[in-house]
Amino acid sequence: MFNKALDLQKERYERGEKKLGYVGLCKLLTAWRNGTETPWLAGAPTHPLQQTLKDLERAYANFFAKRADFPRFKKKGQSDSFRYPDPKQIKLDQVNRRIFLPKLGWVRYRNSRDVLGTLKNVTVSQSCGKWYVSIQTEREVEKPVPQATSAIGIDMGIARFATLSDGTYYAPLNSFKQHEVALRKAQQAMSRKTKFSNNWKKAKARVQRIHARIGNARRDYLHKATTTISQNHAMVCIEDLQVRNMSKSAAGTTEQPGKNVRAKSGLNKAILDQGWFEFRRQLDYKLAWSGGHLVAVPPQNTSRTCPCCGHASADNRQTQAQFRCVTCGFEGNADLVGSINILRAGHARCACEVSDAVMSPAAGTHRSGSFRLDTGVGAVGIPRL
Repeated sequence: MFNKALDLQKERYERGEKKLGYVGLCKLLTAWRNGTETPWLAGAPTHPLQQTLKDLERAYANFFAKRADFPRFKKKGQSDSFRYPDPKQIKLDQVNRRIFLPKLGWVRYRNSRDVLGTLKNVTVSQSCGKWYVSIQTEREVEKPVPQATSAIGIDMGIARFATLSDGTYYAPLNSFKQHEVALRKAQQAMSRKTKFSNNWKKAKARVQRIHARIGNARRDYLHKATTTISQNHAMVCIEDLQVRNMSKSAAGTTEQPGKNVRAKSGLNKAILDQGWFEFRRQLDYKLAWSGGHLVAVPPQNTSRTCPCCGHASADNRQTQAQFRCVTCGFEGNADLVGSINILRAGHARCACEVSDAVMSPAAGTHRSGSFRLDTGVGAVGIPRL
């Protein structure tokens, strides 16, 4: 339905005609359901088809508002889903773990959590041969009050997935690395099959299952880590990492080829295997649920600044894991030093925001200048608490 409506809109544009709105597309939907070209549409529920047209209208609105690219045709087998927008047509029986959907009837499902509040809509999606139902509800909740009172800084890495400023750390899961050999063999077996044959489809399903296993293991690990951190701390300070820039290819161009391309490729793979952005996203909403706060600070010099004397230099970090200040001789784990500096930078940012002060360029991580407050001259660099 999405592709058919998009094709119609593109044809009208090529003929110089105006784009049809949602109401005009709905009138055509009735003709399509009763026509001879697509009679199978009559067997599908009406509201999900109308919701698809709403999605196309929203895609056009985002394009004209320069929030997204031009709508593209959808491919079968990728992000397959449909939504029931009318809650009056849906019945939910949580006791018996079943849900009534138009044209499908009663369907049993596995409860992952209790459904609270008033039901608003239901989305059914398919991924790797499994079907999922997402139930959106509306309810009022009281403003959460954090049970914990401590603040923590977190340094993200590869050798250590997350190092906390209290000295604890989370070892990396490396989900993709664990399944890399099995995935490569499955992809090689798939490449030897005749495309679109039955054996090719079986091989493709095998590849999809491995990808699903990798993603599920990573999400499970991140959920457990973020839940523990958000429940035990009221404020979490984390680096504002630009993962997309950090994982760019170093291949370069034909005229200017890159250097150490293979090493950078392995580093990019390791960075993307950690799921840093998903870790931050989960921390953000889980801290909001518990009444906590997530503070993101720029990552410049967080692992090069001495937490004892405040001297910032690249020579302070001798190796990946070892930190030794060239000025005062302080030694420690580089990731732990980084997490301490991140916590201090988070405190500095919060102090500047509370006092309506002018923020330092890197929230206290640079020592090459000073910043002036409304009430006087502020400190330079990461404050020592």
